[in-house]
Amino acid sequence: MNKPEVLPMPRPQRSKIQGITHHVYSRCIEKKALLLNHGAASMLEQVIIDTQEKYNFDLTAYQIMDNHFHFIIKTKKGEASISRIMQYIKARFAERYNSLHNRTGPFWNERFKDQVIEFSDNQLMYLIWLICYLAYNPVVKGLVKDPRDWRWGSFNFYMDAGYESRVKVVVHEYLFILGGDTFEERRKQMLYYEDMYRKRRGILF
Repeated sequence: MNKPEVLPMPRPQRSKIQGITHHVYSRCIEKKALLLNHGAASMLEQVIIDTQEKYNFDLTAYQIMDNHFHFIIKTKKGEASISRIMQYIKARFAERYNSLHNRTGPFWNERFKDQVIEFSDNQLMYLIWLICYLAYNPVVKGLVKDPRDWRWGSFNFYMDAGYESRVKVVVHEYLFILGGDTFEERRKQMLYYEDMYRKRRGILF
């Protein structure tokens, strides 16, 4: 008796709701560490800047690692979807990287993964936890001891009043719930949650 044909599972649909916040991430082909070689991280930052000029969205945080990246992006109603934004970023970067290195074939390992912050039970805490999670990626991997020392991310935007980010980062509206309208008040709250995050993960400086 022939076994029934096993059909592939359909891909889950992206949320088409506009004006929500996405944690998106994607890996290099075969998980190779390509993003920290030959100016690739700087190139990806420039592609993000170009995308910000083309599409209207808020970038709350980003982190570029050796073989993957993380972005926290809030789309705007009536503007580009998260799929369009990410398609542009990944396609433009792959084109530039392949052209620079006389390379052909895909650069990325898969389509981007997407988690919506507004779908969580506690949006504020989830957002803060994500910002810390992104920041501590290079610490966990042993690339730096302090997330503030990592060049290719946005953590210092929240921790240093004098920090000038090459990529435009926008404070998410949820972070104003922390109880302060000034940078220093938000920074104190972020330091408190950062300490909680480190203790929960067992990360010691």
